[in-house]
Amino acid sequence: MDAARSPGRTVPLVPALDHALLEEEAIDLVRDLIRIESVNTGDPATIGDGEARAARYVAERLAEVGIGSEYVEPVAGRGNLVARVPGSDPSAGALVVHAHLDVVPAEAADWSVPPFAAEVLDDRRHGEVLYGRGAVDMKGFAGTVVAVVRALRTARIVPRRDLVLAFFADEEAGGYAGAKWLVENRPDVFEGATEAISEVGGFSVPVPGNGSPRRAYLLATAEKGVGWGILRARGTAGHASRPTRDNAVARIARAVAALHAHEFPVRHTEATAAFLAAFGELTGRDLTGDGVDLERELGFVGAIAEAGLRNTATPTILSAGYKTNVIPGEAVAEIDTRILPGSEGEIEREVARLVGDEVSVEWKSLPPIASPSGGPLVDVLRAAVAADDPDGVVVPYLLPASTDNKNLSRLGIAGYGFAPLRVPDDFDAFGQFHAVDERVPLSALRFAARVTERILRTA
Repeated sequence: MDAARSPGRTVPLVPALDHALLEEEAIDLVRDLIRIESVNTGDPATIGDGEARAARYVAERLAEVGIGSEYVEPVAGRGNLVARVPGSDPSAGALVVHAHLDVVPAEAADWSVPPFAAEVLDDRRHGEVLYGRGAVDMKGFAGTVVAVVRALRTARIVPRRDLVLAFFADEEAGGYAGAKWLVENRPDVFEGATEAISEVGGFSVPVPGNGSPRRAYLLATAEKGVGWGILRARGTAGHASRPTRDNAVARIARAVAALHAHEFPVRHTEATAAFLAAFGELTGRDLTGDGVDLERELGFVGAIAEAGLRNTATPTILSAGYKTNVIPGEAVAEIDTRILPGSEGEIEREVARLVGDEVSVEWKSLPPIASPSGGPLVDVLRAAVAADDPDGVVVPYLLPASTDNKNLSRLGIAGYGFAPLRVPDDFDAFGQFHAVDERVPLSALRFAARVTERILRTA
């Protein structure tokens, strides 16, 4: 099949389902969830019970239409909710539809509106826009999913596959009280699941050049792995008036400088190759060469793709010493590495080579994941978008960050990032993640409700 075109399959509307009501309920539910301050600071002492309150809110909305759920609280106040909606085809593997209910902190003084008020403001370019922490990441999708399954149940429409609805805590800090804990301690709730959809993808981006009206909807079929390295250099401690050659600070500085200066080679994974082929066809440009500046060619979507071209190692924290006139015996640096699928183990060896024998490295990591860039589920996503946006094209890409799909992959569940949003061409949905004044146009949420309904009904 042509990589840049949707299949001819169509996904018709269902007359029994009130789509106008679905759209408005989705917006209402998203706003309600934003108003629940489920902030994940990463510090157990300051997190509170927001995730628990959000999970119980979802449970109540599902119970109103007769959908039972299980509330799981690994740590006090860290609530998760799982529900299963039976499908009509028992031979089909279940589809996990998941969203996290925690959000990153928001400093109210930096925002133009209160970050948890879920205010709707008129914007000259984008129409009515919903502001609030979690509008995109990711209470927008969570509320939409709840609205869709409520609408399906009310209209007595049975999805093709079993749907495992999972609303997780703690995604923003690794899932230790959320998806990771459930995978390790309650894998039974995912029994029979073969695929999953969640963040980060589904939002539209413009196709540049030739006056094209087409939009690409990015589909995350793979995620970079994450490796956190702690670099330690040791030397002789003493009075700063008597310098030593084995200065720990100098050693760690040389190591950090070497890492910063190094550029890892370009490597085209399956997801990146599919992205470049699709955008090359859409734009009529050859984007496959190593020297191509994707950001210049494609705009902000090119910057996203650039991050998926190579492994990276970024110094982020330095610590050494306790007094200016004392040479410390140890200096420490921390680095964040992002690892392409298929290159597991390589970055650790390269970092060790770059920092040299005088610096030790300790690692903590999550491996990359990759799912097929094509197949029946991908066809469903393409058809669901095409039914609402005939000029829309679903394009695979490599997510340079991490989601809870990494945790689910340990159960053999193939994860995809696709939370559909049709946004104006000048609206960077990816840029809303963790941003000040995080926001989403209401028109995008209405689109999300329609497309998500088609996906969950027909997948």
